[in-house]
Amino acid sequence: MTTYFHLTESMFSEREQLLLEADTLEASAFRFESGVAAIRLRNELGELVLLPFQGQQIWSASFRGRNITMRSMFDQPRATRNYLETYGGFLLHCGFTAMGVPAAGDTHPLHGELPIAPYKRAFLVVGKDERGSYIGLGGVYQHTVAFSFNYQAEPLVKLYAGSSLFTIDLDITNLKRTPMEYMYMAHANFRPVDNGKLVYSAHCTPATARVRTSIPSHVRPGPDFAAFLKELSEHPEKHNVLKPGLAFDPEVVFFIDYLADGDGWAHTMQVHPDGSADYIAHRPSELDKGVRWICRTPDQDALGMVLPSTAEPEGYTAEKAKGNVKTLGAGATYHCSMIAGVLTVDEARAMENKIETIVG
Repeated sequence: MTTYFHLTESMFSEREQLLLEADTLEASAFRFESGVAAIRLRNELGELVLLPFQGQQIWSASFRGRNITMRSMFDQPRATRNYLETYGGFLLHCGFTAMGVPAAGDTHPLHGELPIAPYKRAFLVVGKDERGSYIGLGGVYQHTVAFSFNYQAEPLVKLYAGSSLFTIDLDITNLKRTPMEYMYMAHANFRPVDNGKLVYSAHCTPATARVRTSIPSHVRPGPDFAAFLKELSEHPEKHNVLKPGLAFDPEVVFFIDYLADGDGWAHTMQVHPDGSADYIAHRPSELDKGVRWICRTPDQDALGMVLPSTAEPEGYTAEKAKGNVKTLGAGATYHCSMIAGVLTVDEARAMENKIETIVG
């Protein structure tokens, strides 16, 4: 049996209060000093903080004693619809009518309308599935623009008892009677560690791990940046160990051709020096573009070791020209699933062996 607990803004105050408890799983509600409502999901091994009414972002994720969320200039989310004025969360849904950095000819905002979408419906859910007992957060956002778009987004995050992995699912339904174009990215922002090792189910060659050489309008590179990009484009393997001296400032983006296992999953890890790992998995059949984003600056430290996507993040016009803008039929639903979290030393070792088998 699945139990739903519907949320309203009036349930949230600066004093955190417990809303649901199911054995070792619990959900509590609070409001940041900025006024943004938040849900804290906990199990024995860690917690997620999510924003039920602001994009259903996963603002932070902490498991097995470490915060795996990017370091940013924001100590809390801000109540704004501007992407860069509250950018510091662990996972943001991006798209859906367009995604990426707008360039010449584009009219869409940076990464689209989903990252900070105002959700009117949000709920907690408690249940059990093939992965075990869980507590989660879901919601419904309808995006309607006359003569243009009408779709419904339904994300769902589940945290499981006794696990430092959680699942992220998203369904988006085209409510129009005509097809719609779409672009989507799951912007998952891990915290990099010095000498962390990237292990992933893809070949690392100039042809399969391509470096973006264009420079987005919102970044300001230094004088040696172009030379660093050229070096990585010829030798992408040099980024597989995050050595402190590597100049990922302001950012470096790779486009990676992922391979899946027999169950359809592609895998990515940041293996820490102690042998444990941060982890994310996605299905290339649902998210066929593997974007990697690394940003290591004095003010931001972020590792998007894979941002599973349906297109590259160059904006609508450029992606349309590449043939990367997809179409969702009238009344049809797009679905994608991901798994993220932390692996123990033994789990990371087993996953590395599995990845070696996939890559061959």
